[in-house]
Amino acid sequence: MTWESAVIHPDNYQRPDMDEPQKVLAYARDWPVGHGRGWHSHQRAQLIHLIKGSLRVETEEGTWIVPPERAVWVPGFVEHQVTALSASLFRTLYVRAKGDAGLPALCSVVNVTPLLRELILALMKRPRSYDEKGADGRLAQVILDQIALSPEASLHLPMPQAGRLRRIAEALRTNPADTRGLDDWAREAAVSPRTFARRFTSETGMGFRNWRKQARLMRALELLADGVPVSDVSDRLGYEGPSAFIAMFRQAFGVTPGRYFMERT
Repeated sequence: MTWESAVIHPDNYQRPDMDEPQKVLAYARDWPVGHGRGWHSHQRAQLIHLIKGSLRVETEEGTWIVPPERAVWVPGFVEHQVTALSASLFRTLYVRAKGDAGLPALCSVVNVTPLLRELILALMKRPRSYDEKGADGRLAQVILDQIALSPEASLHLPMPQAGRLRRIAEALRTNPADTRGLDDWAREAAVSPRTFARRFTSETGMGFRNWRKQARLMRALELLADGVPVSDVSDRLGYEGPSAFIAMFRQAFGVTPGRYFMERT
């Protein structure tokens, strides 16, 4: 049995059949940097996972970053697009999730433990037409149990829906080193600073200052996953120096950038 016959073929993966008896279907492909899929949806839920590289997943509600130790859960019928931020080994699952207690109801980032990672890779080696009632079916169910048990990770950047706020958020997501403050952006939006802050919090669920920190953090993960040195990341994101950036990173993840990626590769 070849690797190609063990997983969903690239020509078929876009619309996995809901009627297939297998609850979990596996798909593997290697993506070069910049490769992706535009806006689309599918009936099955999807666990977007990779074993090397980094991806950006976008929906109308926000943006998620996928380094190797994380995965993004996208429920069925949710419009999303995916972009490879670096050369990535894409390993994903399509799940017939209806009625499964504990699986996420909304888009979310889940931690991929070493156990979950090995289980996913094990299912990748099984035929697509595996016996749902046999050992492979039990393997698939253990994967779903592990997803349900995995805590959500804070790698989500919620986006405003309104026109001007959305454009401002997009500009800051693209260039999180922009030093303009809340008053400057309020003038850009043609509202008072108080109104700007209130509307931004209402639409994103985060205060403007915390949102900007999250935007910087997510951009940092993109750059670090692509092999950019810490000192260069610090400069690109507008920090006073590497020590300030490392302190921010440690506050968010509990470890330094070097330790974070060393433990997850």
